Amino acid sequence: MDTDSTASQAQDNDKERAGIQSVEVGFALLEVLAQAPDPLMLRDLAAAAHMSAAKAHRYLVSFQRLGLVVQDSSTTRYELGPATLRLGLASLSRLDAVKLARARLPALIEATGHTTALAVWGNRGPTLVHWQETPLAAPVSLRLGDVMPLLSSATGRCFVAFNHQGGGADKAAPMIEEELALARKLGRSDLPSTTDQLHAMVQETRQQGLGRVVNVLLPGISGWCAPVFDADGHLVLGVVSLGSSATLDTAWDGPIAQQLRQFAQRLSADLGWLG
Repeated sequence: MDTDSTASQAQDNDKERAGIQSVEVGFALLEVLAQAPDPLMLRDLAAAAHMSAAKAHRYLVSFQRLGLVVQDSSTTRYELGPATLRLGLASLSRLDAVKLARARLPALIEATGHTTALAVWGNRGPTLVHWQETPLAAPVSLRLGDVMPLLSSATGRCFVAFNHQGGGADKAAPMIEEELALARKLGRSDLPSTTDQLHAMVQETRQQGLGRVVNVLLPGISGWCAPVFDADGHLVLGVVSLGSSATLDTAWDGPIAQQLRQFAQRLSADLGWLG
């Protein structure tokens, strides 16, 4: 290959890496519309995207032709069009929450230093579908496919508190009653045994955004579980972190709790959740 050809190819590669700036600039308008609770006037949309109204209008004309944006003829306000809905639905249909979470778990495990698992609602309750131990993990007698109790595990408490809709919530009611009765029979003071205590546990879990148990399910073992939601606000999985009570920080405002909340919130956002 001669020198001129090599130089030309290098320039083409540079242009390819540089991308098309006008596309990136125009996308700012779509991003503003996506975050806005209501349709926007041109001046407000342009200001939020940090561009002049004239410049924004040129982009919006093209976006309207593509169906990415629509304008209400009576109010002249702009909002996202049907093409963005089709793109969003196509993207969401390709997302697998468990697959996405598994790909990100190594970073979470490195940050927390504790065993991590993923749980989904199965036929019999919250079920462990992925399990990854750290080299220094305390031995725990839990494995893939195990169904977690609803009141004595962090995973169960997370699903009870956040699984508001669907068949899972309906099926949970008799299971909860059974576990409340068992707690009363055994005289367990570390478990909810009355409806009032159950409501208090659910309220605390929702307020903190995490399920938590300390030396409840297994002696010397504590655990956390963070909820992950899909675009419709449905609980799709729980991200679990557990370990020895001597080394696992169980403070609501501690680093483990904060890392789990952030991990679950980012994953939920990538699944389309706007809560």
